Amino acid sequence: MAGFKLLLSQSRRLSLPHFSSSRSLSLHRSLSSSSSDSQSLPIQPVSYAPKPKDPPQPDQTLQSTPPEEGTRSTLSREDLRYVKDVPNISPISYPTRVAPLPEDRVGEARDQESEEMARESRKIQAESRAWRTPFRVAAEEEKVVIPFPMLIMPEKKNEKRPVLDLMDAIREVKGNAKANFDETVEAHVRLGIDQKRSELIVRGTMALPHGSKKEVKVAVFAEGADADDARAAGADIVGGVDLIQKIASTGKVDYDRCFSTHSFMKRLYKISKILNQHGLMPNPKQGTVTKDVTKAVKEAKQGQVKFRMDKTSIVHVGIGKVSLSEEFLRDNVGAFMNSLLLAKPAGLKKTSKYAGYVNSFHICSTMGPGFRVSIQSLSRAADHYSKVYLNA
Repeated sequence: MAGFKLLLSQSRRLSLPHFSSSRSLSLHRSLSSSSSDSQSLPIQPVSYAPKPKDPPQPDQTLQSTPPEEGTRSTLSREDLRYVKDVPNISPISYPTRVAPLPEDRVGEARDQESEEMARESRKIQAESRAWRTPFRVAAEEEKVVIPFPMLIMPEKKNEKRPVLDLMDAIREVKGNAKANFDETVEAHVRLGIDQKRSELIVRGTMALPHGSKKEVKVAVFAEGADADDARAAGADIVGGVDLIQKIASTGKVDYDRCFSTHSFMKRLYKISKILNQHGLMPNPKQGTVTKDVTKAVKEAKQGQVKFRMDKTSIVHVGIGKVSLSEEFLRDNVGAFMNSLLLAKPAGLKKTSKYAGYVNSFHICSTMGPGFRVSIQSLSRAADHYSKVYLNA
């Protein structure tokens, strides 16, 4: 019954002519009988031939063609659906290019290149002969022998100079002083003192037995008998309250050294700022505040020199001129070493005079090299100065 209804609906859809009732009834009976027979008979499977594929175009590759025998395609069936219309890209091979060797060149071109190279070589040789010939001829005619320059080998930084005796070092300094003026002989002493400790700073004054010929103006602040002694010793300016008022009003200081007595120091604070600007303020540590005015003035007139340790624990001082004799320079060095020992700080705990106090001593001229001096020769010079000048 269901099959009949299905056939009727299909006929209507396809606009087939309608069946009559009798005819439809016979059809229904036949279908019903066939359905009953179908239950008894098995249904046989039906196979259809595969659909033929479209032929390939001439400009396209048949990538969907089955692979050859013995090979296996790497593309699936679904991949072939997308690549079947892809145009064919055939590989292109180019011929290999090799650089030609000199043997492969044409004989004429090779001969022409060799001729050009030979021509250039002859031209270069001719130019070189043209340059060498004039110098050789001039040298042969004049026969001038030019000596090679003397090369001064630089001194090595790590090379240690020998330690000389004091007299030998003075001779070397005088021999290397070649400037066109009278150079000053300088002494440079490295002390074994920590520069951070202000209580151990070394300072002092010394009177050179053979000082310079420069005139030194000396001023003394004193009154009464001390003033008379200062004038007798050769002081240039001697005064008291009147001299202080004059400096305070004018602010001018026209002298090189300044001395004062202990009783007069309280009055000098009025002009201390002016004196400090010129480095002339009397100081007991420097020996400019003294009780013996006569001795202080005479030493200043002889050529008294100040010295002070700098920030690197080195004392720099001038001890004379190159024009002085070797013995005079030795006496000046002895005077300096004696004053340096007197200025040794009390807080420096060392048993020996020089051990731990004087590390090195160098002597030089203004424009000349320096020479290191042995401590033993310095000690002998200081002892000689003490015997000759201080005990006399």
